[in-house]
Amino acid sequence: MMITESRIVAHGFNRHSNWVGRSGRAYGAVSESLEQFAMNDGQLYLIAKGSHVLWVGSTDELVSDPMSRSRFRLALDCGERAFRLISPGAADQRLSTIWDLEGAVPQLSARVAA
Repeated sequence: MMITESRIVAHGFNRHSNWVGRSGRAYGAVSESLEQFAMNDGQLYLIAKGSHVLWVGSTDELVSDPMSRSRFRLALDCGERAFRLISPGAADQRLSTIWDLEGAVPQLSARVAA
């Protein structure tokens, strides 16, 4: 009897989703594997558990803000999903974007809402 191992490998099949911030602004995001999560400079990320945002930020926040680092580590332990914002916005608006996304909720698609 021969036993073979079967693996499914996903190459770039990230799912697109939309999140609506406190202000009502919609943000496009791409899901990332939380187990293989790696951040790139200049990108804004969101870690969530269900529809609750646990952490929003970038590498800049992790380097410069000890509180953000603590929240990030907790979010990695508790979170279910990670998202990379498609358009992180201007650098001078990053803090207001982070604030907006900290209260964000997933946007229901037209199919689900109907």
